[in-house]
Amino acid sequence: MNRRSFLQTGGASAATAVLGLDAEASLAAAAPRPTSGDWRSDLNYLDDRNQNRSTVIGAQGMVCTSQPLATLAGIEILKSGGSAVDAAICANAMLGLVEPMSCGPGGDLFSILWMEKDKKLHGLNAGGRAPKRWSLEEAQRLGLTEIPGESPLAWNVPGCVSGWGALHERFGKLPFARVLEPAIRYAAEGFPVSPIIAGGWPFNAEKHPTLAKVFMPAGQFPKCGDLFRNPDLAEFYKILARDGAGAYYQGEIAERLVKFSEEVGGYFSLEDFKTHTVTWVEPVNTTYRGYEVWEIPPNGQGISVLQILKLLEHFDIRALEPNSVEHLHLFIEAKKLAYEDRAVYYADPAFAEVPTEWLISKEYAAERVRLIDPKRAADRVLPGNPKGSDTVYLTAADGEGNMVSLIQSNYAGWGSHIVPTGLGFPIQNRGESFALDPSHRNRLAPGKRPFHTIIPAFMTREGKPVFSFGVMGGNFQPQGHSQVVMNLVDFGFGPQEAGEQPRVEHSGSSTQTGGKMVGGGKVQLERHIPDSVREGLVALGHMVREGTGSFGGYQGIWREEDPLRYFGGSDPRKDGCALGF
Repeated sequence: MNRRSFLQTGGASAATAVLGLDAEASLAAAAPRPTSGDWRSDLNYLDDRNQNRSTVIGAQGMVCTSQPLATLAGIEILKSGGSAVDAAICANAMLGLVEPMSCGPGGDLFSILWMEKDKKLHGLNAGGRAPKRWSLEEAQRLGLTEIPGESPLAWNVPGCVSGWGALHERFGKLPFARVLEPAIRYAAEGFPVSPIIAGGWPFNAEKHPTLAKVFMPAGQFPKCGDLFRNPDLAEFYKILARDGAGAYYQGEIAERLVKFSEEVGGYFSLEDFKTHTVTWVEPVNTTYRGYEVWEIPPNGQGISVLQILKLLEHFDIRALEPNSVEHLHLFIEAKKLAYEDRAVYYADPAFAEVPTEWLISKEYAAERVRLIDPKRAADRVLPGNPKGSDTVYLTAADGEGNMVSLIQSNYAGWGSHIVPTGLGFPIQNRGESFALDPSHRNRLAPGKRPFHTIIPAFMTREGKPVFSFGVMGGNFQPQGHSQVVMNLVDFGFGPQEAGEQPRVEHSGSSTQTGGKMVGGGKVQLERHIPDSVREGLVALGHMVREGTGSFGGYQGIWREEDPLRYFGGSDPRKDGCALGF
């Protein structure tokens, strides 16, 4: 299949050739390249396109989510005069209803926003902190070697609603109650369950009775197309609409959450909720072939994307066939190096020194790239020595040029699997990510934020916004971000095709809780990557799993100027869609 060139990529290749690889053979195997430099004017476009979806185009606004009703709700808000931020909050509230295992008011939220008025990016960390009564000493007293995920011991104060409040207060246009209207309406009246979400619904009802009470009506899981109502969530959203987001942290909801926590053995106190705050942060970036790629700094894992890309910039990726042996080998080896640093250095910067600037620097990448052997997979990787689950991603843009990249999660599917009485949503289990090793940067401490996997992303060029995107999927997310960026920048795919391309996942790297990589980890491929690639990776020493997987869920909005237009893509691995007008 001919690749279409979405970006002006002439001269964008890295100066360094792929070390030791047979570039001539790679080029010979590659399909002919488009000559237009722009997929929109490529005459071969209709013949070359994937058999999936068209890129969606709009000039007044766009919303991309993993569930169609959430996308429609966001569009409704935009058409009612709301901002991109209003639309994003609305879509997120809807996703908490229609995709409840992945996200909701019991989870955390991160966002990167481009605000047209001040011509800059803003970053928001609305991650929660550990209860003040929850400590290493208490965990040791309980005899724990790790924090159990399906328990109140994995709870942190949920930050999602505080994120909605902070975003709306600073950048919203419509009343907060209006933004929540679609979610309240659908929660009370019901919505038809979509197919992929229905497949992720089942859980052990006997083991998780509070979850079953809300999400297993009449003793059965809803099937695809069944109408599902959540009156408890509708009432919860009505309280927020009436009293504002602050009611979650200093009001009726906080009191109910703390009371329930005491009943089930959790450590929440009213003080934990009263002192909870969001943090506005400066996004961090590195350049990749002329584009600036932006992520939220730790305690999240976003800078591992920047580390991976900075390593890959040393190779002429564009000279390779997408998802070829050579391409995937280099990507996997770069991922291994970045994830070893992730396991050691990424933590809450309020509690530990995190050498972010060095980790994403050009100098450090030049040092680490020497460890990549183009002819052999590494089975053991050490972290550098710097000086000094389930999730939803959505993106929205409005007619004024504002763009929102937002990610929100319960962590694992259904989070802790515990639903507080009468509230209609489970509490996350993000606290499972704390290490119980007293010497680890990511060790448990009262009031500390844990290591976070959820990462929104953004791309600019010469300081101007071009792409708001994200790829959900727990530990996979940095791998998904990196593959999407390569698809766009190196291989010239458009924003829809960039998310459709087959992906690869490397698992088994060292972890933020102290686990170590064994035997180089394992690789799994998605469908449509040829068996010859599988065999080639094995020949280089990679352990490749049998069968195929499905990795991540992407949404993205590409922006062009004069006149302002948005090009939206939505991952066919999920139920959702992109809509623009």
